[in-house]
Amino acid sequence: MDFTLEKYAQLLTALRLSGISFQLRHDVDLLPANSLRIAQIEKEQELKATYYFRMVPESYDEAIIKQIAALGHTIGYHYESLTTCNGDIEAAYRDFCDNLAKLRQLVPVNTICMHGSPRSPYDSRDIWKHYDYHQLGIKYEPYFDTDFSHTLYITDTGRRWDGYHVSVRDKIPQYQELWEKQGLVFHTTDDIIAQLSNTASPLRQLHYGLLITTHPQRWNPLGVRYLMEFGSQMVKNGIKRHLVRRN
Repeated sequence: MDFTLEKYAQLLTALRLSGISFQLRHDVDLLPANSLRIAQIEKEQELKATYYFRMVPESYDEAIIKQIAALGHTIGYHYESLTTCNGDIEAAYRDFCDNLAKLRQLVPVNTICMHGSPRSPYDSRDIWKHYDYHQLGIKYEPYFDTDFSHTLYITDTGRRWDGYHVSVRDKIPQYQELWEKQGLVFHTTDDIIAQLSNTASPLRQLHYGLLITTHPQRWNPLGVRYLMEFGSQMVKNGIKRHLVRRN
């Protein structure tokens, strides 16, 4: 079964053994307790990741943020200010700064990442057409500060690894077609593990680094929560397909 905690641990093992350079990014959209479980699994494998927390009740949990940081992981801000401020750039920047300051009262924060907000007409990355996040002590925003000519981006958006077809914003459009032509397309976690384990695979031969994004609420032990997430994501994917076609 895919998207179980056991499968995630298998993916980490394959990554470690492959010799490929990789970064682990987690977008904490919902269920922060799931993120803590993932963080503990990574700690067991002596790996570090970055956890991006939204500033909404379903994501922001101060106790869990501190626990994840204590495990050695990095905490970032998963911002969506242009959406929450209804497209007002100046209000969005103030909101961003206020939220960043609040998060920094708990833990050091020098990385941020846009939350896609697929039902919103606003892309919060547009804030940075008017302001410079580096002036706030931010060193890294994945969509702006990653060299995608040498880094393959894969994400479990849509509870699948080829979900860029139904993703509104969580994708790298200028490189997606190239990666497809190179055979760097995965549907299941086992597809990734297979290429990591095969020295003749495109993933091993093309010498890309990996930026891997997961949404920890999708990774669960088999049971009620697993089935709920599976069903919920099928509905969301249908909505996203409609939004992508409309755009």
